[in-house]
Amino acid sequence: MSASTPPPPPQPLPLPRATVARLEAVLSIGAHLIPHPRKAASGGEDAFFANSDAGGVFAIADGVSGWAEKNVNPALFSRELMRNSSNFLNDEALQVSHDPQILLMKAHAATSSIGSATVIIAMLEKTGTLKIASVGDCGLKVIRKGQVMFSISPQEHYFDCPYQISSEAEGQTYKDALVCSVNLMEGDIIVSGSDGLFDNIFDQEIVSIISESPSVDEAAKALAELARKHSVDVRFDSPYSMEARSRGFDVPWWKKLLGGKLIGGKMDDITVVVAQVKTVVVPEDEVQGGDTEEQKGNEQGAAAVVAYKMNDEEVA
Repeated sequence: MSASTPPPPPQPLPLPRATVARLEAVLSIGAHLIPHPRKAASGGEDAFFANSDAGGVFAIADGVSGWAEKNVNPALFSRELMRNSSNFLNDEALQVSHDPQILLMKAHAATSSIGSATVIIAMLEKTGTLKIASVGDCGLKVIRKGQVMFSISPQEHYFDCPYQISSEAEGQTYKDALVCSVNLMEGDIIVSGSDGLFDNIFDQEIVSIISESPSVDEAAKALAELARKHSVDVRFDSPYSMEARSRGFDVPWWKKLLGGKLIGGKMDDITVVVAQVKTVVVPEDEVQGGDTEEQKGNEQGAAAVVAYKMNDEEVA
């Protein structure tokens, strides 16, 4: 009987490729604009843009209406400033630095229209840090777990005369911007807008609408519509009327004797941007070899560390 051929030795199975991943912060953005009732046909003088790529960036510009007295369309400056801001996002240096003040500098320098505008630009880094540059009285608030935990202050020369980026030499520039940053957590809501929003709506109303809205798009629309409703209500004691009284602007003394006071909303263009912070898992690298289960455990541990750091940061 002939000897049988021994079977070949077992071959090792190829190891699967394990993907190394990281967590990155991104913004889901919604926006809504309602022009001043008397400027609805022209679209108003506010302008904005929003982009969710590379984390997320948005900006709002509020054209200064006083230019209309000089036969200048105030909307041209704000719209060109926003268009230039959006175009410069592809600038290589900005993609690295994520610096809204530099973006404002470049956009302003490229704007040739006559006019001026208040402006705010916010850029989210992948680490969860929101960088902000603001000139004037466009506002921004961060809502966390049903509370306003961060808010920027307006810049003004005097009441109702905010700082503004201008085509004129005597106006403000990017150097005058209020620059700040805040470390965000997943689930945080950012509410930003022109003064037409914050002059006509209180913080508790903002928080209430955010809590009731199923999406950022619907939240932005609901906030804008409530602000518009308040703006035309002559009996609504708005944030604007309360601020005016605190600065000494009120009805004549004889009306005060009769119990009167300065009240009412402020009709204006209303622009609202609502953004929610989310985290996404992004494949970073692929490695071959080693113990697959051990690698998987290491990857999960690394992701957990990132998530913990993002969720444990405090306001800058």
